[in-house]
Amino acid sequence: MAHNVTEKLIHSHLVNGTAQPGHEIGLRIDQTLTQDATGTMVMLELESLGLDRIQTELSVQYVDHNLLQTDAKNPEDHQFLQSAAQRYGLWFSKPGNGVSHPVHQARFGRPGVTMIGSDSHTCAAGAIGMLAIGAGGLEIAMAMAGDPLYVQMPEVWGVELTGQLPDWVSAKDVILEMLRRHGVKGGTGRVVEYYGDGLKHLTAMDRHVIANMGAELGATTSVFPADDVTREFFEAVGRPEDFTELIADEGATYDVQEHINLSELEPLIAYPSSPGNVVPVREVAGEDVFQVVVGSSANPGLRDFAIVAEILRGRQAHDQVSLDINPTSREILMDLTKGGWTFELLSSGARLHQSGCMGCIGMGQAPAIGRNSLRTMPRNFPGRSGTDEDAVWLCSPETAAAAALTGKITDPRELDMEYPSFQLPKQYSVNNDMLLPPLDEEEARKVELVKGHNIESLPEFDDLPDELELPVLLKVGDNVSTDEIMPAGSRVLPYRSNIPKMAEFVYIQVDDTYSKRAADNSGEHAIVGGDNYGQGSSREHAVIAPRYLGLRVVVAQSFARIHWQNLANFGVLALEFENPEDYDRLSQNDVLRFTGLHEALKQGSTITADLNGEELTLRHRLSERQVDMVLAGGRIPHRAAEKASSEETPEEEIRPMQPEG
Repeated sequence: MAHNVTEKLIHSHLVNGTAQPGHEIGLRIDQTLTQDATGTMVMLELESLGLDRIQTELSVQYVDHNLLQTDAKNPEDHQFLQSAAQRYGLWFSKPGNGVSHPVHQARFGRPGVTMIGSDSHTCAAGAIGMLAIGAGGLEIAMAMAGDPLYVQMPEVWGVELTGQLPDWVSAKDVILEMLRRHGVKGGTGRVVEYYGDGLKHLTAMDRHVIANMGAELGATTSVFPADDVTREFFEAVGRPEDFTELIADEGATYDVQEHINLSELEPLIAYPSSPGNVVPVREVAGEDVFQVVVGSSANPGLRDFAIVAEILRGRQAHDQVSLDINPTSREILMDLTKGGWTFELLSSGARLHQSGCMGCIGMGQAPAIGRNSLRTMPRNFPGRSGTDEDAVWLCSPETAAAAALTGKITDPRELDMEYPSFQLPKQYSVNNDMLLPPLDEEEARKVELVKGHNIESLPEFDDLPDELELPVLLKVGDNVSTDEIMPAGSRVLPYRSNIPKMAEFVYIQVDDTYSKRAADNSGEHAIVGGDNYGQGSSREHAVIAPRYLGLRVVVAQSFARIHWQNLANFGVLALEFENPEDYDRLSQNDVLRFTGLHEALKQGSTITADLNGEELTLRHRLSERQVDMVLAGGRIPHRAAEKASSEETPEEEIRPMQPEG
């Protein structure tokens, strides 16, 4: 039977379940990726699990999000992460080394490997033939402890690419075209696999751009083959021995199919405040622009910065524009300097920032209120930039450079110049000095975790009661993101390892009374959401902090994948309306009453609640394994209970019976 690339990756790592769409499967995980905004919680979870040493073949802890050191919180957390990496056997990427995703692709990624990361853009590694999936931090901790990753088997969405991108159009416009067609829910329950003759014109870093923003489609992940283009990338980064060809079999088929002719694409842009709001640049041309930011894991390649430098060569950025450049790795900054592009960027008036996520996560480069900011980043959710009333647009480096020159949103094809022609080096710079390898096991056991004043232990949560009477403390609409539930930015993220403090900021952009009302309520409560609840970042703080405030049930029309998994991991029951119109029956301050929950969860998918004396029919999509987790109060207490049960069972009681005589 002919297999596509996704099927090959899944079948070679399947350890549990049947690989049929909609069925829960367990996958063996080879590598993990954690970053500092989510990694501190992962390391605290490893401590809670009592782990001695990781079981994956390779795990890397990056420091790329919280680089601003305005007080002691971030540097203390960096020291904690380094000590945890040493204690448990991880690689450690020091602050300033670069954004996790492009660094991992260059230094550690390999075709045919599975990886999960506590960052939703982990899927970027699909660019080189990996099955790379973003997940909540606890999923990563469990994988490091040797457990499989459990996911619902996705459909495989084959997207055939033909033709070649025209001048002034680049890889960012390919994924923006996918978002224009399908919006932020189009990839739900699917892996997007790209194939076709057009692939030979897309470099491995072009593919990274497309795979990275598959997260904005809601896809489980994106996958590209590992072909001759991939081989060239491994040669360029000095790791030719790590390349293995991985391509679809002749005659391979897909559950869903689509076609994009690259030659027909034009410059596209996503207007505020969703990556799904995509239109041609020409339709919004003329809008004033006050900030342009180039960088992030969504456009991380040397080419993405070099093209901006070439467009700006010999010219000055417009007087009203703040032009900010965030190199995505120290190696890329070295190559920008070798190629003379750093000089051109600085000469144009650009401000050069340190290698890291920076403005993408609201850590610096916050725009002025209501003033248009064009960014080569993956997300423009409300307030993500660090400014509550922001106006962030997502675009390609070419469109960003055009706006930097003109001070207005400009179709780059309208610039009075030829499309720049330049050569990238055949060999990229290699600098491993800021990557600290794991200690050997004997030395690792001597390491003490370095905990600063801001680090609190992971809260312990109790099991799910059989009866609940829950006031609805908040009702929200469609496409609520984890940025809205648990904001990022320089004000909040430094408390990432201090859940009691972080809980003060839950839903502050939507309803700044929620956390206080939850605390004053001194009891358990519910939240009601619309469609695609919890889209965006994988940060499990968006579950842990509300759970700390007493959240027990979320009722929504539908959930984004990672957030849905995170809810189960921490014992929050995720329910969906059997009839979507019932969303209108619920209001803030209504009371939901549940009885006989335990039996109902075990017996089937239907859950009945009492709402103002009337019956409300809900359903869940939890597997039997997840039901047990939710009943236990989450995955950590469930695992602890299983371990205790096995230790209490005498060895002779679990031996198979021997025949008599």
